[in-house]
Amino acid sequence: MRLLRAAVIVLSVAVAVLLLVVRLAASGAWDRIDHRAAPRVTGADNLYFALNDMDAQAANLLLSSGGRGGLAPMPAQHAAAQRMYTASRHTISASLQTLAASAQGDRQATATVVGFDDDFARYQELVGRALENDLHPAEKSAALGDYRTATDLLRQSLLPAAQRLGQNNDGAFEDTYRGARSAADLQRVLLLVLGGCLLATLLLTQFHLTRRFRRLLSPALAAATTCAVVACALGWSVLAAQSHDLKVARRDAFDSVVALSQARAMSYDANADESRYLLDPGRRGTYEQSFEDTSQQLLTLPQATLGTYDARLAAALTAYRAHHADLRFTGYYGDEFRNITFPGERAAAEATVDAYAVYEQDDRKVRTLVRQGQFQQAVAFCVGWDKDASNYDFGQYDTALRKLIGINADAYTGAVAAGRGELTGRLAGAGAAVLAAAGLTVLAIRPRLAEFR
Repeated sequence: MRLLRAAVIVLSVAVAVLLLVVRLAASGAWDRIDHRAAPRVTGADNLYFALNDMDAQAANLLLSSGGRGGLAPMPAQHAAAQRMYTASRHTISASLQTLAASAQGDRQATATVVGFDDDFARYQELVGRALENDLHPAEKSAALGDYRTATDLLRQSLLPAAQRLGQNNDGAFEDTYRGARSAADLQRVLLLVLGGCLLATLLLTQFHLTRRFRRLLSPALAAATTCAVVACALGWSVLAAQSHDLKVARRDAFDSVVALSQARAMSYDANADESRYLLDPGRRGTYEQSFEDTSQQLLTLPQATLGTYDARLAAALTAYRAHHADLRFTGYYGDEFRNITFPGERAAAEATVDAYAVYEQDDRKVRTLVRQGQFQQAVAFCVGWDKDASNYDFGQYDTALRKLIGINADAYTGAVAAGRGELTGRLAGAGAAVLAAAGLTVLAIRPRLAEFR
């Protein structure tokens, strides 16, 4: 009897310790995911997006200042570009602070952030000089040269560095996710083994009391067995829920957040290419090809060109609406449409791609106006914010895309909150139940041992 009592106590304590380890390990995993991994990924994505927007607005400032290629000044558009340029610069500064804070202890990430900071200072110097030279009619060619150098620095150094940060940080998130899922799977096996041994020992104790003392049922021991079952069931349900919440947070929600945030950043790159195309006639072919390449990364339509892209996209969307399984495009939006999970996400995704299609059509209008010699009209349409102008339609597209990102971001936040909540609710109840099982077993056996005194 003493041996059985000791076995129940040891196994109960072992299960309680395992539940404590589960709580500490899961809590630590959620902290690493929510306070370190996810902010590093979103910080890098915000950095990439803001860099492209800042460069686009620098081009818009040069275009809207007037005097270039016979262009008349556009004060309203110039003021809007200035506001957005400043906002993007502040976003970059905030993102760098976030990345620097989360990179502490990671030498490679810290070195990348420091190197980026130096290149960004050089980029701002070049753009500032371009904008200053643009104020003087005789220096407008020098202003374009400085802007070219700044854009080359952006494309050759800043954007690749931001992309590397995003990829490395997303890889670290993936490692944390996989580690947490593996730990939860191992802990479930341990709980199954220890919980099974505890229940077997309690049943053996009840059998021994029945056989040795002719007691058909010990109420205290029956209650102890019930507590053990409840503890194991609660612990198992928590571990199963942790695996599910981790999957929702990472695979269902954050994977889409990453893909869509990258799509947003690349959309701003395409928008910048459109402005660069107008600003720099000597590089129009380069910027047009870059716009086409970016469009294909956003929504891949095999073998489509700028001349056929719009019709191919319209046909693909018509086919998709007729049958959701008939998905004829890949790319970032293809990834998103293959990962529709949450309420309202499909409608938001469709609205985003519809708005994207409108913006793509605007791009063709800009290039058509240039080819027709209507350069002033092309610039006004590109940088204007009036309804049906290119920037207005791009803003509508960006609003739809941010709503789609928000649905997945909210789902991620909800999964993290649910995962944390289970650690202080059901898991605490499981720990109390298993310790109660040990105490009830002691009470059940004490009268029987007293008979031998």
